[in-house]
Amino acid sequence: MKNQKLYEADDKMISLIRDNYDLLQMLGSFGISLGFGDKTVQETCEDNHVDTYTFLAVVNFTINGYGEFESDDQISVPTLMHYLDASHAYFLDFQLPFIRRELVESLNEDDSLARLIMRFYDEYAHEIRRHMMYEQKTLFPYVNSLLEGNPANDYNVMTFSKHHGAMDKKLRELKLLIIKYLPQDGQHNNQLTATLHDIYDNEAWLKQHAQVEDCIFVPAIRRLEQATKDNSITKNINNIVYKSRADQNSDALSDREKDVIIALVQGMSNKEIADHLYISVNTVITHRRNIARKLQIHSPAGLTIYAIVNGLVDISSVKL
Repeated sequence: MKNQKLYEADDKMISLIRDNYDLLQMLGSFGISLGFGDKTVQETCEDNHVDTYTFLAVVNFTINGYGEFESDDQISVPTLMHYLDASHAYFLDFQLPFIRRELVESLNEDDSLARLIMRFYDEYAHEIRRHMMYEQKTLFPYVNSLLEGNPANDYNVMTFSKHHGAMDKKLRELKLLIIKYLPQDGQHNNQLTATLHDIYDNEAWLKQHAQVEDCIFVPAIRRLEQATKDNSITKNINNIVYKSRADQNSDALSDREKDVIIALVQGMSNKEIADHLYISVNTVITHRRNIARKLQIHSPAGLTIYAIVNGLVDISSVKL
């Protein structure tokens, strides 16, 4: 039966441990050191640089199944990443070798069925290691790329979710095989019973670990993917706007071209403009061609209206 208490930031950390000793391993995976005295959850998390909200979300979910995480944007992805990464290290580097040593000590090596049990366990351990290493080498780097704003285009968290099978299936089979079929001479019964108890604990741990990934981690990465996509769209729009403005700026009239427009509006000929601005007639013609291209205005009347609207000449000085 689950503990129905919802733990909060101002609860004493020692109260959580007293109520749920299984949280001891979780503390290590979050990077929270023991020796926190009577500090609250928030004080302990802050001392260990752990996001309090995310810690409590995982705690309350694993203890009571509490939480709706599809739209919970307060979850810290880096904190979850650290927790899952450390949990993998705990299981691969400690629990798998520990259970194997227990089985070796509990089973009769001369029993052919016992040797098959050990081979089954080694296959299970290999499968678990392969699964977790996939997350380490593929999923976690992808999430880091999301956090950096440079996600891989050929991967998403749904690819992981679709292939995220139940890792505890073989462990459950191993447990049943030992209970049902392994004959015992009585000498190792106590040790084997203790080993089975540890296998049961690990089965529960793996199930809990998978649920945290499926119910908290995967929704958080989906939100991160969407946010990255939205940012990418915004960035593309900004780039388009920036380019458009740059293009507009590149088509902006030069001061000399404005002088030519003013002279044209005042009724000067190309020769008069050239003499007035101390440039050649060919240069005046080039300026007029560029003005027409940039403004898409070709008539004197159109240039007159442009000059008045843009403040190049005063309407009172124009002969209408």
